[in-house]
Amino acid sequence: MTFATRRPMLQPADTNIHDLSRPILEVNALTVEFGHFTALEDVSFTLRRGERLALVGPNGAGKSTLFNVVAGVLPPTRGEVNIYGHGPGEHICIAYVPQRSQVDWRFPVNVADVVMMGRVGKLGLFRWPKRKDWNLVADSLALVGMEALAERQIGELSGGQQQRVFIARALAQEAELMLMDEPLTGLDVKSQEGIFEILEKLRQRQVTVMVATHDLNLAAERFDRLMLLNQRIIGLGKADQVFTPDLLGQAYQGNMRLVNTAAGTMFITDTCCGGGEEDS
Repeated sequence: MTFATRRPMLQPADTNIHDLSRPILEVNALTVEFGHFTALEDVSFTLRRGERLALVGPNGAGKSTLFNVVAGVLPPTRGEVNIYGHGPGEHICIAYVPQRSQVDWRFPVNVADVVMMGRVGKLGLFRWPKRKDWNLVADSLALVGMEALAERQIGELSGGQQQRVFIARALAQEAELMLMDEPLTGLDVKSQEGIFEILEKLRQRQVTVMVATHDLNLAAERFDRLMLLNQRIIGLGKADQVFTPDLLGQAYQGNMRLVNTAAGTMFITDTCCGGGEEDS
């Protein structure tokens, strides 16, 4: 994946079709099949504006597939997805923040230009950005603390800084629903804390955030609700409602250990990622 902005399959002009009496996201009886393989089965849920939802489950559970359908990149086999009461193809207010492992960091582009890519949906492909667009880029970089590195090549940044740039690009897009695929993987504790500080700023702006993560402990501590997914929704709600031995056993099928520590119960799964990167 290069730095081209992920767009829905159908890309009309920004019609701003928002029925504010409806939830920002409604997923109804969503099923996605690839041949004889079912990636998602009968998934239904809603998100409120400004809510922060953690999406957890084992590898291959369908988390990325769900993001792709919500973003309008992948059509459902059955069921529907609505953003404020209308299909995702009618909106450019949905931003996808990909896994860093999916990006070609050798692409010769600087930080400011990456963030400006978030304006493509507003500008169109063949229009030059105006002063107001560059001002929005500057404001977005300032919110994530990256304004001093606007001219830096994207490949020269640390992992935490790269994630901040991706969030800034979503802000420049004027996203109201942000889909973040494993944004904390490979980051050290300091970098993770910096990302959560930014998420708090997004909450103040009523930006709705869905985050896919393998870190169940962090999900339990930092998110409004949790979705435990393995092709179907195993559990949805607060941590004490979702992270029960029975539901976790259904989702992870025995590939999990619950370890009691002085700080509380720790969840250890077969999909936890180790390591960390400095965010200088």
